[in-house]
Amino acid sequence: MFKSIFTKYITTFMLIIIVSFVMLAAIISTMMVDYYNETSEEQLTLAADSMKSLLEERLSDIHDGSLDTYIRQHSDEVSAFFSALTKYSDDMALFVTDTNGRILASIGFHDPAFGSIRIPQEIMEALANGSYQSHGDLGGLFTIKRSVNAVALRYEGKTVGAVFACTTSENINVLMRTTVKTIIMTCLWVLLAALIAVYFISDKIIGPLKDMARAAKSFAAGKYDVRVPVTGNDEIAELAVNFNNMAVSLSDLENMRSTFLSNVSHDLRTPMTTISGFIDGLLDGTIPEEKQEYYLRMIGDEVRRLSRLVAALLDVSRIQAGDRKFVMGAFDICEMARVILISFEQKIDKLKLEVDFDVEAENLYAWADHDAIYQILYNICDNAIKFSHEGGVYRIRILERDRKIFVSVYNEGIGIPAEDLPHVFERFYKGDKSRGLDKRGVGLGLYIAKSIIDAHNEEIWVKSKQGEYCEFIFTLKKASEGQVKKAYERQLLEEGREKTK
Repeated sequence: MFKSIFTKYITTFMLIIIVSFVMLAAIISTMMVDYYNETSEEQLTLAADSMKSLLEERLSDIHDGSLDTYIRQHSDEVSAFFSALTKYSDDMALFVTDTNGRILASIGFHDPAFGSIRIPQEIMEALANGSYQSHGDLGGLFTIKRSVNAVALRYEGKTVGAVFACTTSENINVLMRTTVKTIIMTCLWVLLAALIAVYFISDKIIGPLKDMARAAKSFAAGKYDVRVPVTGNDEIAELAVNFNNMAVSLSDLENMRSTFLSNVSHDLRTPMTTISGFIDGLLDGTIPEEKQEYYLRMIGDEVRRLSRLVAALLDVSRIQAGDRKFVMGAFDICEMARVILISFEQKIDKLKLEVDFDVEAENLYAWADHDAIYQILYNICDNAIKFSHEGGVYRIRILERDRKIFVSVYNEGIGIPAEDLPHVFERFYKGDKSRGLDKRGVGLGLYIAKSIIDAHNEEIWVKSKQGEYCEFIFTLKKASEGQVKKAYERQLLEEGREKTK
């Protein structure tokens, strides 16, 4: 996998660089050719026009008009003109012809047979318009193609000959070859540098991924103590940190799962063993008849305990599968708290708790699933009593703030250690077993409470100081007046039906 990642990186970088340099070479070549052609055309035009002006001026001076005669008699002067015009151009050639296309004088041509060759008549006829331009071999005159500019020579309104200026593309070809070679060498150096850079960059990226892959294999084998080294503060480092956090969560979850299995096994085995022993005692007569009712009650308690455990497990399964549906409605949360508080009257009296029922109004209507919220509040109130000190304060407070209802259950008791606070709402989590008073719990009640509150898009949290107090708080949406009215009408309708029955 990692080799393929490196291959993808390097291939992508190489393709980008190569395509970029090819495009750069094409753009530079096009610009150079266009510039060279434009410059060459200007030079040829200037040279042809200059030679034309010089020759026409000399023809006027000799009062003859014979181009052939002037060139034969003043060959040195003509050569000087040629040399002056081609001095700064290595590949420019000039020649003069008569009206029949016969070459009378030239410079820049090294073929001895050049002077005996005639310009094709159709080209000479094209010069009747005064000028001629082309790129080719000039009717077979040249062995290589050249750019040609030609102008007609006139004397007293008549065409007496022509001046041809031509140049090859050899210089631009040499320049192009040099440019392309330079671009290719530059491209190769850049490719080498990119290869080295990509190697180290990909190694930096792939290294942590390799560590994560090895750690993941360890996780698959059930070893959750492996951690990925974190270096730097970039995205890869952030991924490594999150991976390590995931490892910690997996380790904690595995520990909780083991604890849960241990607790569930114990909680299932103990009541079943008790029930089995008591039933055997009843059947074989070991338990006397006058004590059978007492032991039957104990059997009933154990059965109810098993029922609660199974119900909690089923509840968790439904929540995880998303099968638990919530029926939203308006109900009086203050009345619900009163009912729950009364149901714990015996436990409260036994511990001699100082009860404080603090509500902002006699009735506060929440918009939520009645049974689900009852389950939460009952569980929290039961825990608060269970972990209270004898004679401690036990308080239920219900307030309204900004269209939200805040429900708080407070008790003075053993509290929750600071290190346990972040985990109290996790599945199967229980605090220090050595100090636990709830020997029957399996750490599902608060997880279920958190799941229900989350499904209502509300919040639940805990505040505690070990050895002093603990307070659970959750929020509910306040029901509107219309929702309360409908709930009241529904209640009256149900009461009417009950009376009819």
